[in-house]
Amino acid sequence: MTEVIDLDAYRPRSAPDLTKHTAPPDTASPREVLDGVILPAGTAAPTPAPLWRRTARTVRVVATDQRTRTAARAVARHGAYVAGGAGLLARRAWDGRSAARYERMIRIAEAAGQHETAMEWEERGRTFRQQRHQRRMDLLTAPQRIAKAALVGAATTAGGLLTLGTVLAIAERDVSQVIAPIAFTIDAIRTLVWLGSIVWGPAVFLAPWLVLFGLWNTGRRGQAAPQWALPPVQRSNDGAPITPSIVVTALRDLGIAALRGAIRAMEDNGAAMLGPIRIAGCGVEVDVTLPSGVSTEEVQGRRRKLAENLGRHEHEVFISIPQAARTVRLWIADSGALDEPIGPSPLAIDADMSGNYATGRAPWGQDLRGDAALISLFQRHLLITGLSNQGKTASLRALLLWLVLDPTVEVRIADLKGVGDWRMFTGLATVLIEGPTDERVIDATEMLEEGVAEMERRLMAPAGTTWDPLILLVDEAQVAFMCPAVGPDKRPYGGTKATSRYFQAARKIHNQGRAVDVLLWQGTQDPTDQNLPKLVREGAHIRASLVLGTESQARMALGDKAIDGGAAPHKLRQGLDKGTVVVAGDGVKLAPGQSSITIRTHFIDGDAAAEIAERAKARRTGVTTRAAVDTGERVDALADIATVLADADRMRTQEVLQRLAELRPTEYRGWKFGDLREVLEPVGAAPHKSDGVMVADRAKVRAALDQRAADTAEGDAE
Repeated sequence: MTEVIDLDAYRPRSAPDLTKHTAPPDTASPREVLDGVILPAGTAAPTPAPLWRRTARTVRVVATDQRTRTAARAVARHGAYVAGGAGLLARRAWDGRSAARYERMIRIAEAAGQHETAMEWEERGRTFRQQRHQRRMDLLTAPQRIAKAALVGAATTAGGLLTLGTVLAIAERDVSQVIAPIAFTIDAIRTLVWLGSIVWGPAVFLAPWLVLFGLWNTGRRGQAAPQWALPPVQRSNDGAPITPSIVVTALRDLGIAALRGAIRAMEDNGAAMLGPIRIAGCGVEVDVTLPSGVSTEEVQGRRRKLAENLGRHEHEVFISIPQAARTVRLWIADSGALDEPIGPSPLAIDADMSGNYATGRAPWGQDLRGDAALISLFQRHLLITGLSNQGKTASLRALLLWLVLDPTVEVRIADLKGVGDWRMFTGLATVLIEGPTDERVIDATEMLEEGVAEMERRLMAPAGTTWDPLILLVDEAQVAFMCPAVGPDKRPYGGTKATSRYFQAARKIHNQGRAVDVLLWQGTQDPTDQNLPKLVREGAHIRASLVLGTESQARMALGDKAIDGGAAPHKLRQGLDKGTVVVAGDGVKLAPGQSSITIRTHFIDGDAAAEIAERAKARRTGVTTRAAVDTGERVDALADIATVLADADRMRTQEVLQRLAELRPTEYRGWKFGDLREVLEPVGAAPHKSDGVMVADRAKVRAALDQRAADTAEGDAE
């Protein structure tokens, strides 16, 4: 067993402190706190980590510290400035001593198709080479000429000094003055040598540092440092002005291998691809000629990445396809410019403004260049669509407010939302239907059918007859297409079938209404094939779209050509780009090769709209606004067919149509075989062939009438 010996008993004791303290000890001050770990008796002290592990931990902490990274970034940045400055100066020296600059400019001009400019640069290069050759030939005889010039200069200088000394000697009557000028010159040279010996040491010491500073400053001005080495404030180029180098770099880093390789292979680093950067409204515009192997679709499909490379948000970059081949046109907004509101509508600030249906253009807003967007409405059907609550009604209303300032225009409105957005047109519109119910859809359908009847009346009028324009406007038209109501003749009001009354009326107006100034304007939201049939949306001359959810919806709204040409309403920001419409089709001026234009429409609030409507009313005589179309006696086509059949078991359809026209000329004069079939086929009495001709069967028609009467009786009983 090990014996424990206390060594303190064998150590000499220290002398006691006999000093008297005058001030009592400060008992209020806190005692010193010692940090430590209490180890229980018999516990061994922890073993320290190996040296290599502690060293690695220290190195890792130091290397990952923010201050270390900042210092390393600073060293790399300033080193890159020096190296880049040396490269820039070397390139300038090479350009100054060789014809590389002229060759480069010739290639750029040829790539841009500027052959006259290329010939001019070629002539400059030829002149430069001739002058360089002459300078080199002069160097061969330079030593002889320098020696001769030195001898002549020395002799001339000595002669001049002796002549000056002779003049001084004669004037001073002192022969020693003859060499005085030469002695003065020798003393001056000795003084200059003495000053040079003093300055030489510091100059030799400072010269390398001055050269280094010059290289550093040249590299800094040339932005030779990589982006990762720059400070955070300078590293971000968000909102920076667009320059050719920024555009080329953004295209190079787009992720298209063929484009990146082509830019790197170009001796001008891609500058030949760019046209001039032009100021265009609240941004800039530049045409980019793509190299072989790169399609415009590839660039269009990377719009977001291109915008980020340019330091912009996606909605601040628009890509369109101009007329030139293999070219994309980039419009790049100033950072944040599209979030600023545009000015008020001219309708709201100019009380004397008038509308003209035939020759005028409605002030709808501003395009991306900041120019006024004017749209012609003459003989043009219109369709505007978009998501809910994005400014569709306000945009459509702004056009109609301008149009009603022309007192010759008649307006009939069906507002199938019914919250009062169109109420200021009371006293302007001859028909104003408001509400989303099936009854209002029926009224809207009858309004369109009355428009069809008016259209047919005008078409049958003598040639040369002039008509006042008639605008049939249906807001929230998707309500009409989705309406389940069915008429007494079993024909549905909504839907997209051949028997759909609203659909057929819209199609007839689209087909022939333009020729006699009967026009259909429709506003709808969230388009699908069910609530916006293909034949209806393609019948509009002007197709406009606010923000949409998907590209497929955008294609429904504007058509494939506009989307393939760069139109992108599905890229607009919901809630932030209210009132911004992408317009395709006729009526608005487009740049050559473009298929659409983006317009930021003026917003006219309810009070301003009411004021404009009052100005329009003052230009008209009293207009009575009806809440529905007065159709008079409702026509029962099935009963009329039974009447004209009379006692005949069968009758040729051509004769049935003739007798119907005699019975009710206004209603049936324009009927064709298809109209007759639309009435008879749904009730099971469709015309059929007999002896090689199409006939209508009286028994089937009577059976259909009896069945309808029975159905009506059962409905009343229920």
